[in-house]
Amino acid sequence: MHAAPLVALVGNPNAGKSALFNALTGARQKVGNYPGVTVERHAGRFVLDDGRPVELVDLPGAYSLEPSSPDERVTRDVVTGAGDYERLPDALLVVVDAANLDNHLRFAMQLIALGLPVVVALNMVDLAERDGLTLDAGVLARELGVPVIPTVAVRKRGLDELRAALTGAVGGGGVKLLRPSDGSIDDDIVTLQRRARALSAAATVSETAGRRWSHALDAVALHPVLGPLLLLALLFVMFQAVFSWSEAPVGWIENGFAAIEGRVAGAMPDGWLRSLLTDGVIAGVGAVVVFLPQILILFFFILILEQTGYMVRAAFLMDRLMAHVGLSGRAFIPLLSSFACAVPGIMSTRTIEDEKDRLTTILIAPLMTCSARLPVYTIVIGAFIPATKVGGVIGLQGLVLFGLYVMGILGAFVAALVLRRTVTKGESSGFMMEMPKYQWPRLADVVLGLRSRAAVFLKRAGTTIALTTIVLWALLSFPQAPKDGGVSQVDYSIAGRIANGLEVAVRPIGFNRDIALALIPAMAAREVAVAAIGTVYAIDDTESGRGQGAMIRQLQSRWTLPTALAFLMWFVFAPQCISTIAVTRRETNGWKWPLFMVGYLFAAAYVMAGITYWLALAAGL
Repeated sequence: MHAAPLVALVGNPNAGKSALFNALTGARQKVGNYPGVTVERHAGRFVLDDGRPVELVDLPGAYSLEPSSPDERVTRDVVTGAGDYERLPDALLVVVDAANLDNHLRFAMQLIALGLPVVVALNMVDLAERDGLTLDAGVLARELGVPVIPTVAVRKRGLDELRAALTGAVGGGGVKLLRPSDGSIDDDIVTLQRRARALSAAATVSETAGRRWSHALDAVALHPVLGPLLLLALLFVMFQAVFSWSEAPVGWIENGFAAIEGRVAGAMPDGWLRSLLTDGVIAGVGAVVVFLPQILILFFFILILEQTGYMVRAAFLMDRLMAHVGLSGRAFIPLLSSFACAVPGIMSTRTIEDEKDRLTTILIAPLMTCSARLPVYTIVIGAFIPATKVGGVIGLQGLVLFGLYVMGILGAFVAALVLRRTVTKGESSGFMMEMPKYQWPRLADVVLGLRSRAAVFLKRAGTTIALTTIVLWALLSFPQAPKDGGVSQVDYSIAGRIANGLEVAVRPIGFNRDIALALIPAMAAREVAVAAIGTVYAIDDTESGRGQGAMIRQLQSRWTLPTALAFLMWFVFAPQCISTIAVTRRETNGWKWPLFMVGYLFAAAYVMAGITYWLALAAGL
């Protein structure tokens, strides 16, 4: 007795495969697992027009024949006969989303190139028509060389035509299908995407102006040359705005904290409690909160790019670059999240199936310039980089900030390149992604996102940073220096003595006692470095006033430009955040990789800060 012909139902995720599977098989289904994996196997039966029974197996959704997950590996093995799951299918029923045709055709062309009989179900044509898109299935069939049947699976439209096409395809029923043997279909993603767009355009009868604009924008945003230039331009504008738009609100916050400090100082007698409140809490927390406008401006741009649909396109552009350093494109979203904070970025690596890819992404995530670094960068840049224009147009301060972000990205790529060839050696898996529609951002969503980020930042300032500055104030205030001894209170204090010892280790890279003192509490959170320096100067010099302007004057009088540049480079690389170390330990189930990460990042920070300092000295800066 001959076994029933086997038809594999294949397609991208969200193409409507399950709905079509249910419509064809009805209640004649069974569910199990593929041997050796936890991936579910859905199989069912239906009858062809000539009365032959057919077994239909619904394969897991996939974007490519280059698997990046166990689900995609099962799909690849079944359609190519590489696995031990079952025999090679007699035919493939490929489901594509009519409204997202150019993306879904990439995988369809790879499947057609296998040489098996293929029938394409052009699914969800009703939703495409609702959006103003009309397609010619005949043009697609002619260009692909396979039957293309319009369907609406949820309404069981097109099923009779689909069964008729499968009757001709299964068992040598006389349908001659394409089997390219001359390399006419290239598996390279760029080539596939280019041909998919051409086929989609050829099959389009009519579309709305919005869809035409979307294609025109993608022609620029996804262009191999213009796309990266556009991304760099957007990032550059964002960092220019961080400085130029924040001047007024920063002044308002400074004036507010100055007023609070004045009221507290005027209402309390001189003593340790007043010093705690003014020099410790207000000076320390205020030195960080003053950067809230700059952080919100940064997140405003990020939210706009996400909601317009551009961020996924940026991920597509970065995927090409990341492949050169051995990273999967799936690493882009966790690394992108790390620009906000490395903690959620590291946690989101759980979506990366390949363990070597995931571990590499975790180890380089701290190199992404998180928002906690922004206060450090802006205060030092504000003190040592003049607010001048390059070429009369480009702000020099924003240009330097942009350069620091680029340096972090380059550092991450170099680290990934080295790691993927040494401790995390292995092949990188491919990656496909779907492009969302372009859309206008909703003001309410942007405001909600900014409010949420402000709340997180202020909570951090009111807890971790406040507690750290109080502890630092205590270490700086005791024991009390003799009033007429001519000894600095900072040098006489417990913290000062610790810093003087640590300064020996960091002096070769240009760091002074104040920096050595700030590096220790900055392990709690990176932005505490600013609060720590503010507290040191508040205790060491009570005459210079408070606020960002006063701190800038203190830095200019106590630091040299080479020291400032070395300090910036240190923060590009140093893993100064206990939360990041803790979440790395949790995600890697041990201390081996967190300690490795801390070690290589501190070594990189020390070396890069030293090189920056020595080069700056050699240049006469």
